Amino acid sequence: MNLSTVDLIIVIVFLVGITLFGIFQMKKKRDTSDGFFLAGRNLRWPIIGLSMFAANISTIHVVGLASSGFNEGMVWGNFEWLAGVTLIFLALIFAPFYFKSRIQTLPEFLERRYDARSRTVFAFIAILGALFVHIGLSLYTGALIFQRFIGISIWTSIAVLSGLTLIYYLAGGLRAVVYTQAVQAGVLIFGSVALTVAGLMKLGVLMDESGMIGSFIDNFMNLARLGQMDVLHTKASIAGLTGEINKEFSANGFDSVSGSGLTWYAAFLGYPILGLWYWCSDQTIVQQVLGAKTKDDAQKGPIFAAFIKLFTPFIMILPGIIGFVLLKQEIFDAAQSAVPAVTKPGDMTLTVLIDQLLPVGLQGIFAAGLMAALMSTIAAALNSISTLVSIDIYKRIKPETSDKNLIKIGRIAATFIMMIAAMWSTQGDKFSSVFEAINKVAAVLSPPIAAVLLLGVLYKKGTKEASLITLTTGLIMGITVFVLDFKFTSSGTSIVTESWGVPFMMQAWWLFCICVAIYLVASIFTPKPDPLVIEKYTWDNPLSIMKGKILNINDVRVLILILILALIVLYKVFS
Repeated sequence: MNLSTVDLIIVIVFLVGITLFGIFQMKKKRDTSDGFFLAGRNLRWPIIGLSMFAANISTIHVVGLASSGFNEGMVWGNFEWLAGVTLIFLALIFAPFYFKSRIQTLPEFLERRYDARSRTVFAFIAILGALFVHIGLSLYTGALIFQRFIGISIWTSIAVLSGLTLIYYLAGGLRAVVYTQAVQAGVLIFGSVALTVAGLMKLGVLMDESGMIGSFIDNFMNLARLGQMDVLHTKASIAGLTGEINKEFSANGFDSVSGSGLTWYAAFLGYPILGLWYWCSDQTIVQQVLGAKTKDDAQKGPIFAAFIKLFTPFIMILPGIIGFVLLKQEIFDAAQSAVPAVTKPGDMTLTVLIDQLLPVGLQGIFAAGLMAALMSTIAAALNSISTLVSIDIYKRIKPETSDKNLIKIGRIAATFIMMIAAMWSTQGDKFSSVFEAINKVAAVLSPPIAAVLLLGVLYKKGTKEASLITLTTGLIMGITVFVLDFKFTSSGTSIVTESWGVPFMMQAWWLFCICVAIYLVASIFTPKPDPLVIEKYTWDNPLSIMKGKILNINDVRVLILILILALIVLYKVFS
């Protein structure tokens, strides 16, 4: 598809406007490392929540969730709703320590709880995560969709979007990131809501013209695949859904897929491991919390982000299901005729939906929203990499380095990493979907960090040697599993997933269990930790988190209770 002149003008105005808005932040105070990397520690909870959401919701989400909705449906909503659970962990368990410690990076927290060796390994894993998850695959997805959406080449789209993002990030630091993210999140949500509403309206017209009787919801359920609207699945039901998908793929000339294996127990066991890394310790996401003005802001920001995440399946997965009901054949046809070739027909869902459902003007707004998603994710990742390289690596080698030079080093690191990420982005087509790709990478990186972080604040006997052994051993195990499961050729086999029958979410769970065992055993046979460190960086007991009187409805614990009740209702309705 090609955008109209009006839509192109909207896109151009947005790109120029958001870049200038980011550059304007350079006028704010940012001549110190705290000013550049943490926005002067002056962020309030609404900005923190919106920025966390925008950093999370990348083009991968918008494209990948529509694709996943076209295929398996609401089961992928687990990744959105269970995020709320780990954001509760962040708000209650970790944010108070982060704020009290006045740290600049998450690896710095591990140094204070354990030692400098753990900080180094953690920083390395964090850089890998930002490089391979946040930037590389985002660039691939963005380039792919814009090539089809606007008609410019993949490398041109990468160059333009990366260049503009670099400009406003290098000028304004985290302040530029969070304030542009707040604007970008609004544009993205508006465009996604508009697409969902347009799809539901056209679906209603189709039902009326077809003479269907009964409620809209009942008719919609009948038109969708069996189980496509269920968020929880058994092993048999998810296998049956995968079988139906493969029949349709085969009938339209596409290769079969192995399926996600997202059973209810895989989701509930595996996602918290990914979430403990991603939402509680990933520098790209948690850096907004580190920049909070008050402890209250540091706790409420993540809960606000969790509430926004409740709506994500309805504006990003549901359109994919609507695409299956309304435009299934058009999506298959678009994938067959696409240049360059598309091997995963679901990846064309969003493009076809926008082309068929949105009028002139709204198409441009949605295109701007997609660019916003890509730019916000890359900008947040660049800031995290800059911070990690400057604070956790360079400053430890040369402690006397001035803040001005630290900022310079961070800018150089951001530019260098962007080039590496562009090269990795070409591997995006090796996965069944881009959304699955980022989670497969997270599944092997997260277990050692989740174990060390969680036990570090809850287990008083955890030692610095146990942390180092767990991080290094867990990283080696994770890389080994990823290499065994990676399809180096289109006809290759994922050994762990397909041959051994262990889907990626269960890989995360079992790797976590092994890491916990390593940590506990190592803690027994190594010297006890410093009592002063334990007193400062661990909770007395897990229940102490909830101590204290609740004075008003704005108490973060009240908001968490409301969030939990909302999650229970959603799972009840869609199970």
